[in-house]
Amino acid sequence: MSRLPLLLLALSILLMNSAVQAEKADQDKPIVLEAEKVSVNDVQQIYDLNGQVLLIKGSIVITGESGHIQVDPEGYEFVDVKGSADSTASFRQRKEGIPDEYMQGRGTQLSYNAKTEMLTITGDASLRRSLNMQMLDQLQGWKIEYDDITERYRVTPPADAKPEDLPLARAILSPRRKATLEK
Repeated sequence: MSRLPLLLLALSILLMNSAVQAEKADQDKPIVLEAEKVSVNDVQQIYDLNGQVLLIKGSIVITGESGHIQVDPEGYEFVDVKGSADSTASFRQRKEGIPDEYMQGRGTQLSYNAKTEMLTITGDASLRRSLNMQMLDQLQGWKIEYDDITERYRVTPPADAKPEDLPLARAILSPRRKATLEK
């Protein structure tokens, strides 16, 4: 029963060091939006999408069933996408400097803050880092947060969860030395 909080703490500490960052060129790319229905408020820079949502910005690709995007006065996007009962929301982004290295995530809902470069995936969440289609790191849990600026992962349970109801957070991590040498 007390094992779960210790496991989550240990997992958070182990995952604090990653060797890559998001592709900085993505910041200057236009957003391409596709959906069955799109509502645009150009004055307030708010976009609502419903049905087969696809958002592309540079190497970032986000999919889901419904989405909400808000752009702040500085031009940073705040994206919130939800999956449906039949499909999950997904995120994929190429990493800076190394060809064919990607971060990919799936879950019931995902949020991406382009200003802070924070990705949050909730509901049966998974996130993986791959190089040349080979998995380097993989995380699973109820909620995964990935901070690309500080290069940290964090896997947490729901706030109101009982320890006996929780699935354990799980991580598979490649040795950093090996992953660095393969790049």
